[in-house]
Amino acid sequence: MSSRCLRILPIILFLIFTSTFAQDSLTRSGQNDLTVAKIMQDPLVWIGSLPAERGIFWSDDSKWLYFMWNPEKADNDSLYKVSRNGGAPQKVSLMERKAMPSPDGDYTRDREHKVYAKNGDIFLLTIASGKIRQITNTNSAESDPAFSGDEKSVIYTWNNNLFKWQMSDGSLMQLTDFGAGMKPEDPDKSPAHEEWLKRQEAELISVLSKRSQKSDAAKASREALQPDRPLEIYINDKQVSSQQLSPDSRFVTFFLTTSAHGAKDTEVPDYITESGFAEMLPARPKVGHPQQRYEFGIYDIENDTTYFADTASIPGINDLPAFLAKTDEDSAKAAPEERGTIIFGPYWSDDGQHAFVVVRAMDNKDRWIMSLDPASGALSLLDRQHDDAWIGGPGISGWVVRPGNVGWMPDNQRIWFHSESTGYSHLYTVDITSGEQKALTSGNFEVTDARISRDKKNWFLTTSEVHPGERHFYRMPLEGGKRKQITNMTGNHQVHLSPDEKMLGIRYSFSNKPWQMYVMENKAGANARQVTDDISENFTSYNWRVPEVITFPAQDGAAVHARLYRPETPETGGPAVIFVHGAGYLQNVHKWWSSYFREYMFHNLLVDNGYTVLDIDYRASAGYGRDWRTAIYRHMGGKDLSDQVDGAKFLTENYDIAKDRIGIYGGSYGGFITFMAMFTAPDVFACGAALRPVTDWAHYNHLYTSNILNEPQLDSLAYVRSSPIYHAEGLQGALLICHGMIDTNVHFQDVVRLAQRLIELGKENWEVAIYPLEGHAFKEPGSWTDEYRRIFKLFEQNLR
Repeated sequence: MSSRCLRILPIILFLIFTSTFAQDSLTRSGQNDLTVAKIMQDPLVWIGSLPAERGIFWSDDSKWLYFMWNPEKADNDSLYKVSRNGGAPQKVSLMERKAMPSPDGDYTRDREHKVYAKNGDIFLLTIASGKIRQITNTNSAESDPAFSGDEKSVIYTWNNNLFKWQMSDGSLMQLTDFGAGMKPEDPDKSPAHEEWLKRQEAELISVLSKRSQKSDAAKASREALQPDRPLEIYINDKQVSSQQLSPDSRFVTFFLTTSAHGAKDTEVPDYITESGFAEMLPARPKVGHPQQRYEFGIYDIENDTTYFADTASIPGINDLPAFLAKTDEDSAKAAPEERGTIIFGPYWSDDGQHAFVVVRAMDNKDRWIMSLDPASGALSLLDRQHDDAWIGGPGISGWVVRPGNVGWMPDNQRIWFHSESTGYSHLYTVDITSGEQKALTSGNFEVTDARISRDKKNWFLTTSEVHPGERHFYRMPLEGGKRKQITNMTGNHQVHLSPDEKMLGIRYSFSNKPWQMYVMENKAGANARQVTDDISENFTSYNWRVPEVITFPAQDGAAVHARLYRPETPETGGPAVIFVHGAGYLQNVHKWWSSYFREYMFHNLLVDNGYTVLDIDYRASAGYGRDWRTAIYRHMGGKDLSDQVDGAKFLTENYDIAKDRIGIYGGSYGGFITFMAMFTAPDVFACGAALRPVTDWAHYNHLYTSNILNEPQLDSLAYVRSSPIYHAEGLQGALLICHGMIDTNVHFQDVVRLAQRLIELGKENWEVAIYPLEGHAFKEPGSWTDEYRRIFKLFEQNLR
């Protein structure tokens, strides 16, 4: 063999070894044969059936806990029930399910009766006996049933109008008459010159005058014989909704919605269809489009008149948003038109004497709680929450504008609500007469849920006070004070309180233990009894890691929470991967089973292959209060990205990770951050995988984006500095982009536009993987497998 062949042989052997190792890592990734293909297969088969988060409820007699579950591995979940005493769950038959009352409905104050809608009809349930009385049985849909203030009638909606069904005799009365179109002209009213001629003729010709008087008297007599009917309320081209009768049956409140004219919807091409033709999927408009307008109306039944709440007098309604009041030329713009509002409620006190509404500004920078005088429509301020960024937080709202968690105290003089006025969501009360406010909870934690007990003596709360990554259930005295912790397992307790408030149905999980259902007495220290267990032996045979929850310092001094995964014997100067969760406002550094369970399993696979993994709750993540939530205002890719950079620095300084062996990946918002990392911090990250990523925020939706970046026509600076497509020239490392082509959330157009930008910039070290039959959340195991094989290959080729 020649010397030249001897020199080439080691190179060939090295290439063969490297190729074999990379390929083998895809099929043999450590202990118990954990592989990409295995962890990305159908979770119902691979992991097992987990009780669904939605659809958990108690029977009205508190004897049975119901939940959706699928231990039979069928195409869809089925309804199961378990006794309050525990035991084996029972599948609910179709006949039993058909006969069951709806879990939703309205109760009498003594909770002896319940009215509910099911399959478009209205039913009345006597809880003690279980007797059900059907109120309606029609081909049309009746909805939104509620008891009247005196609890002698049932009020429900049909065909956009309110009806009143008398419980004693079954009589029915229509309360409203909303009609589309314009109010017709009065046939007896003529133009002014014709009216003058009529008056002249009546004055000159006495016979005509007498005939007219006789005709008017006959008409009045006929009208007097007619039964009372509700006033016709013409709503033009608007939509009416949320009709509600006051407890004294005098007032009907309602919403009118005016559609946004000029709001252009988008369409997403679907290339692989049953028809064999490309079809278009309807999707949402883009940020900055014209918004719907809302009006809060009141119909006074007694005086047969209609009027609307005057929002012009709301304190601060015309305040200019802070970003528009700045003087720098990039953000100083002409003031937008008067801010629109949406009014939620009214919420009536138990004695029916008082009402309040929650008013939200459509730009989501203000939330007002205001007392309502229904006789005049006047609004009086009780509490104003303002945020130069946007209003949000647990019990207040997410991205969609909602009223939040509010209600009346038992004294009928105070209102309770959540507020972030101290920086964390806590419970407050305000007196409707004096305006005096009182904080019922406080501290550097969040109250995520709250309700008053049936005996009106206590609160039942869910909070994060033990740790930001845990959720526990508490009892607290009505006026505040020491809280008694009821749940005690480390993790997350999604608690469903039985109607008699003696039992808890709990959906619980821990970091490496998927969700299961438990029943437990509503007492501190009581034993939580597990009632579901369908986890596969295949899944449990692997020793899933409990990631270490740590904090590291950010460059601005903030303490950033993260999950850390480490090999048992880490390599000196080894590789690391940083994972970026999606949604922005979402928490993934916690001690319960992650909604990113595939990524969690992938991180275990990476650790088996020698990687250190850091999963960060960066700025804008949920669970850490107002300042953390709004730290990205007007600059996405600012502190949320610098937290990733600081995480990389933390790894190199504390865990002997090589500076040039750090990769990053994430989906949706995580894909966006990956782009910003690869484009604006190329010296930190050697490679990155951006999955279903946003490339230009001006092309995303309105509800989410306008909160953070305002509107592009008003705050273009925020969009330019926050959108990866403007920074693509900074790409240096290896970039993988994966996107579903029928994504109606983050459109495939985002990737197409960025690809063209990278082509024009002459960038070479990037590739796009497309998935023609996938949307924003992948469905097919084959798609998940292909995507994560590519991600793993990216890391192996660039970080080894």
